[in-house]
Amino acid sequence: MRFPHVRRGKAEEPPGIVGVARVDLRTKVLVRRLEPGDIAVIDHADLDRVSADELIACRVAAVVNAAKSVTGRYPNLGPRLLLEAGIPLIDDVGAEVLSRIADGATVRLDKDVLYNARDQVLAKGVLMTEETLDAAMEDANAGVPTQIDSFAANTLEFLRRERDMLTHGIDVPRLTTRMLDKHVLVVVRGYRYREDLRALRPYIREYRPVLLAVDAGADALLEAGYRPHVIIGDMDSVSDEALQVGAELVVHAYPDGRAPGMGRLRGLGLDGVSLPAPGTSEDVALLVADACGASLIAVVGTHWTLEEFLDKGRPGMASTFLTHLRVGSKLVNARGVHQLYQSRISGWALAALMIAAAVTIGVAIAYSPTGPILGNWISATWHTFAYWFTGLFK
Repeated sequence: MRFPHVRRGKAEEPPGIVGVARVDLRTKVLVRRLEPGDIAVIDHADLDRVSADELIACRVAAVVNAAKSVTGRYPNLGPRLLLEAGIPLIDDVGAEVLSRIADGATVRLDKDVLYNARDQVLAKGVLMTEETLDAAMEDANAGVPTQIDSFAANTLEFLRRERDMLTHGIDVPRLTTRMLDKHVLVVVRGYRYREDLRALRPYIREYRPVLLAVDAGADALLEAGYRPHVIIGDMDSVSDEALQVGAELVVHAYPDGRAPGMGRLRGLGLDGVSLPAPGTSEDVALLVADACGASLIAVVGTHWTLEEFLDKGRPGMASTFLTHLRVGSKLVNARGVHQLYQSRISGWALAALMIAAAVTIGVAIAYSPTGPILGNWISATWHTFAYWFTGLFK
């Protein structure tokens, strides 16, 4: 849709970016609906790098954030990734924009102002630039010590409250998927999961591990060409398609037994089991694999570093740190595989080597005293095979 402006008797297209607005409070839900060229309207304070990666992969034309993309709490990497990808980021436009814009409406973004189809101003924010981002990051770096203190306090509190679970593990429901003495690959749709899954193809092909997905990790596996065996989570970010591939479904419930995700499964006509447990769904997946007797637990996309724990932006990430300590003897992080090792022999080099070998063998046969005899034998063998093969279709 065009936004015509009349100037000197001519209809001219106004400046800026015109696109379809996609609106959602939750970025991880929104990315499932985005199409290339859309304008993503989000409400995401401290935009993390996982969400930014997803927005970039969707090839959005621009991002309009109702909240501050950098609050100063810690130096989050999401805004930097968007700027490096050349995606305009309009920051802190206010929560009212979410009610002013209908999902699917055509809008125009000109610098830091968002217009509707009638050229009325919908929102105005701050256009994020390298200079404004550098200033925000400088302030955010000063807040890191406070966040570390808070993280340490949350970790100790969780350790006191859930020491029995961390000591003895959790009681898992009965699953038909066998994990005893097998490798289990736990997949979270986190940072650089695509690269890690590509790097793990030889491992998956050779060891055939149990594929345990955490929520939208099931979609990550489908995207890579695999089918999950088990899906664990609160079922809020995984697609209907992934839920219906035949995997065993375990709904991570609140410690008091409430499991909102069960309602979604029933609505799809699917069966699942409820597993009440504290912590995150990522923690529960690791503890289930450990309790089911996995000999090795490889992880893709999980939270591993302090920066990632802070990036998640909630006190519950302390449980992930402690869960890693519990299953640490079995835990292998697959994140760096594609950086640690890449094959030095390309496909073209192998093809050239095979051609050179075939030419060498052909020359050896042609100039060898036994060449005519060997040539006749190859010819007879070929004709015998051709006669047998064509006979299959008669």
